[in-house]
Amino acid sequence: MSLIRAVSTVGGLTMVSRVLGFVRDILMAAVLGAGWIADCFVIAFKLPNLMRRLFAEGAFSAAFVPIFSELLEGKEGDAARTPLERRAAAIAFAEEALAMLVAALVIVVSLCQIFMPWVIYVLGYGFVGDPKKYDLAVLLTRLTFPYLLFISLVSLMGGVLNSLHRFAAVAFTPVLLNVTLIGALLWLKDAFATPAHGLAIGVSVSGAAQLLWLLESCRREGVSLRLRLPRLTEEVRRLFRLMLPVALGAGAYQISLFVDTFLASFLKDGSIAFLYYADRINQLPLGVIGIAIGTALLPKLSRIVAAGDDASALASQNRAIEIAMFVTLPAAAALLAVPDTLIRVLFERGEFTPEMTAATADALAAFAVGLPAFVLIKVFAPAYFARKDTTTPVRIAMIALAVNLALNLILMFPFAHVGLALATSISAWLNAGLLLRGLVRRGLMAADRRLKVRLPKIAVATAVMAIAVIFTERASDAYLHGPLLSSSAALLALVGVGIVSYGLSAFLFGALTRGDVELMRRRSA
Repeated sequence: MSLIRAVSTVGGLTMVSRVLGFVRDILMAAVLGAGWIADCFVIAFKLPNLMRRLFAEGAFSAAFVPIFSELLEGKEGDAARTPLERRAAAIAFAEEALAMLVAALVIVVSLCQIFMPWVIYVLGYGFVGDPKKYDLAVLLTRLTFPYLLFISLVSLMGGVLNSLHRFAAVAFTPVLLNVTLIGALLWLKDAFATPAHGLAIGVSVSGAAQLLWLLESCRREGVSLRLRLPRLTEEVRRLFRLMLPVALGAGAYQISLFVDTFLASFLKDGSIAFLYYADRINQLPLGVIGIAIGTALLPKLSRIVAAGDDASALASQNRAIEIAMFVTLPAAAALLAVPDTLIRVLFERGEFTPEMTAATADALAAFAVGLPAFVLIKVFAPAYFARKDTTTPVRIAMIALAVNLALNLILMFPFAHVGLALATSISAWLNAGLLLRGLVRRGLMAADRRLKVRLPKIAVATAVMAIAVIFTERASDAYLHGPLLSSSAALLALVGVGIVSYGLSAFLFGALTRGDVELMRRRSA
């Protein structure tokens, strides 16, 4: 499967998930608003997700996929082994990894459930002075925490399927999360003391649904992983050796998020929710293109590197950067141009007030500054992981973490929650820049002629699009401030103007050609 087709598959299904995620967040904003109950739920939802990204989605996937791909491709000296024998060896490794992962997860989830009051005491220390908020945060987090067990196993199944170039089933799993949470918001909001209770239960149910879906998807591909007794085989030891530095690096980023939440808990009620809703908007382009490229690029690079084809690896990285910037630069420009309009039309109803809109829009603009950097990290990191270098990204992440912590303390006093978002964006640019410098110094990254020509043209097309969006927003201001139907229609029209103006200017300035469109059509067919 080509990189373009793989990215299109993952990105398309991720877009479906993100649209449903918007529906979920619109309902959540209307039902919970951005007050103290929303703050409690965001912490309850964040904690298992932070740990998932730390161990399963980040460290585990980055270490598991190259080893699994290497076993499928055949290690040096394995020329005599047939494809079926190599596949059997890869699946045996996956079963060994599954056994260790299940054992570790059961222990972690059990301990966290027992000691949850102390966990929340650390994570949301600003809640301690308000027993009502503190007790609700503890209860909701206990309800969401089984999600960690389910979704971590989903990450392993997803690694197997991605390595087999079966991207669609994995990309569909977040759809199940959003559908389940939408159902919880609609049907469980009045069943408990607060709507957040039903939503928290929905989180864990969605994890179980995603796991069942991928178990069946693996079975259809002829991969039925058996649960063995945990054993420290040589391949599992190698997995842990590769995981450790990635876990430290992922830990640096998760510590950064933890510190953001910790500091926001000391700010006014709703600050955690402001950051959450802003990040959700920012995550749309990041998820659709950044995660799609990272997901597709790692197994592709792993196989190319295992085969010793450095030229193809370099070409794949250049095209990944081009695709990333073609989509991400206009997205970031649009978020910077009309953040207030986006937040108001999407969220301002029910318990979500105009004051909440203004505070969330400011955070969105700050996050948008770093959006291209977040995506570039997803492009550059697989170049290290595919070569089993999981140490260098850790050192870089630690530097970025130190800068982020310092900027948090400097910027939160004059800018409150917006300072926390801005610090995150600045440190992301530092992270991306250092990753790129490391690749260039090793001779593993060099911009080819096409990339050098295309990037300035993409920037010009982006500027044209931003101007068109700003003028259209001003011209349709009355409709954007009108009732839900007219404001939603006006926002869709504004998005349409942005897409059309960018597409036309991209063709006009040569950022996109007819040949590119034809190539994408053929490879996606």
